[in-house]
Amino acid sequence: MIRCNREGCRTGSHELIAEEPLLIRIEGKPYSVVMRTPGEEMFHAAGFCLGEGIADSPDDFLTLGYCKDLDPNVIDIRLKPERREKIGDLLERRGFVSQTSCGICGKELVKDLYQILTPTENDVRIDIHQVFACIDQLSEKQKYYQQTRGSHAALIVDQQLEMIAFAEDVGRHNALDKAIGKAFLARKLPRAAIVVLSSRISYELVQKTARAHLPILISMSRPTALSVEMGKALNLTLACADKGPELIVVCGENRIVF
Repeated sequence: MIRCNREGCRTGSHELIAEEPLLIRIEGKPYSVVMRTPGEEMFHAAGFCLGEGIADSPDDFLTLGYCKDLDPNVIDIRLKPERREKIGDLLERRGFVSQTSCGICGKELVKDLYQILTPTENDVRIDIHQVFACIDQLSEKQKYYQQTRGSHAALIVDQQLEMIAFAEDVGRHNALDKAIGKAFLARKLPRAAIVVLSSRISYELVQKTARAHLPILISMSRPTALSVEMGKALNLTLACADKGPELIVVCGENRIVF
């Protein structure tokens, strides 16, 4: 590689983050293909399924693992019969486009999303200083970003700021899926209170957060207008770091103690 500035150029080597396709196969049929950083595939798939509404509990999975050929880029999922029957309409939506994938929009889709989401009733409250401590904690744990400057991260903590799960990935959706998947399969989501993201907040990330019943979502850049609309409807607290450092709380300010 060549690095240049106004004075000239020099050669050097730089680490780049890996990106490969992951096929998530449900009941023997392709459901979605996502581009992600290899690793933690089962957590990724579990978090993805929770966000999509395919699973509500780890007990909904009959099996969850790599395909029979042990291909690390393919995860096979089998659901228990009662769960499969309950979500038959969701399974028919397969075709490599998921509800929580990047770039999907439109009022009809958003209307559909609300049908699988319920407003959170968690009234947890945290001090403003704890919020900044969470942001610092996220930065400290980002190893891929320090090496490559090309990753996103998601951190989930409880009310005492004890880490429940952390993940990094080339994709912001994938990082959150992996972190949620770790907490989901370990049955630790009921303890979780705060999720911190290195990326902006979009409606897909609000959906994933709401499906995981996480009441507070903090990001490193400002949210989209649609994500704020969804956050308000779902009784979530959305906030983002700004220059200063400052914190902009866009909805759910009742959970932040100033």
